[in-house]
Amino acid sequence: MQKENQTYNIAPANRLMDVSEYYFSRKLKEVAQMNAQGMDIISLGVGSPDMPPADATIETLCRTSKDPNAHGYQSYTGIPELRNNFAAWYKRWYNVDLNPETEIQPLIGSKEGILHITLAFVNPGDQVLVPNPGYPTYTSLSKLLGAEVVNYNLKEANNWMPDFDELETMDTSRVKLMWVNYPNMPTGANATPELFERLVDFARRKQIVIVNDNPYSFILNDKPLSILSVPGAKECCIELNSMSKSHNMPGWRVGMLATNPTFIGWVLKVKSNIDSGMFRPLQLAAATALQADAEWYETNNKNYRNRRHLAGEIMKHLGCTFNEDQVGMFLWGRIPDIYTNVEELTEKVLHQARVFLTPGFIFGSNGARYIRISLCCKDERLREALERVKHVETQCFASSNNK
Repeated sequence: MQKENQTYNIAPANRLMDVSEYYFSRKLKEVAQMNAQGMDIISLGVGSPDMPPADATIETLCRTSKDPNAHGYQSYTGIPELRNNFAAWYKRWYNVDLNPETEIQPLIGSKEGILHITLAFVNPGDQVLVPNPGYPTYTSLSKLLGAEVVNYNLKEANNWMPDFDELETMDTSRVKLMWVNYPNMPTGANATPELFERLVDFARRKQIVIVNDNPYSFILNDKPLSILSVPGAKECCIELNSMSKSHNMPGWRVGMLATNPTFIGWVLKVKSNIDSGMFRPLQLAAATALQADAEWYETNNKNYRNRRHLAGEIMKHLGCTFNEDQVGMFLWGRIPDIYTNVEELTEKVLHQARVFLTPGFIFGSNGARYIRISLCCKDERLREALERVKHVETQCFASSNNK
């Protein structure tokens, strides 16, 4: 019997129509292909710390992994050692009191927390306030889950802070969540007590939940701040934190959220139906990492300061301007007016200097005239990137200056 040729018209879920593949997922494929052709691209794009965690952290992981009883399923709420040390860490560095049993939820990275929070609070058709520019995941996950994204502006003229006058004029009757991220990525704008106080007041009056995504407060920043330090903030705010940036543990996927017990319970309902608890030795190692002293953080930041200087030199040779007061592990700069758009510059740098920089448009329309340089690159490679930019400057960048 001859088989009929059948065509299967399988379509993806409609929700995929509203999102595209993550920019770095697409672009890094191109970079990998260029490397395979022997081009040796220096990537200054992704913020993946390249330095290791503290020795004691790794030693704890190795030692506890040898325990034959350590390999079973773990609680969704995290082990007491990890919750207790997160609470002590918040008290020591942010002066925030948290009940480790009821006000902390460990996460498999804070990106997971963005998903869980949205599922716990937002119904399809509800609105969420998302910063422009801002982390693309705030937008993409909201869209995937059927929420309506409403952007609010962050602009250089306002030091990349929310325009509260503009926010007050918005109809927020359908808004459930407002995503904020200070210290800010991609702009490097730092948090201030005044900013957090105004956000808490706004949340209370508008009956919305503020979520502060706070993974960068220990990088090139002398005064880490938490929105939960504002009196009453726990009633209307959630704070995400992560060990990826602060403790050089991006691949470990250890994060947390802190808020009031009711909100914790709602998030736990979601989490317990989606994933499982983290590997126990990993949690014990993370608890060890949280005991790092000021000297460890300072040593980490000394490396970032050196890299920040080199990134600044790259910016200057590209004719970009930037704020010297930025914090975090990136440098954000405005491109010269001679370029029609930011990709004209970043593509030229990629193909002529073989250096990959992040174009700011991926963070929103307010980032369309900016580039971002990651400091997660060895000093020698950053120096090489600077030399490459210098070498081709007269050939390509200077020619652009004559337009």
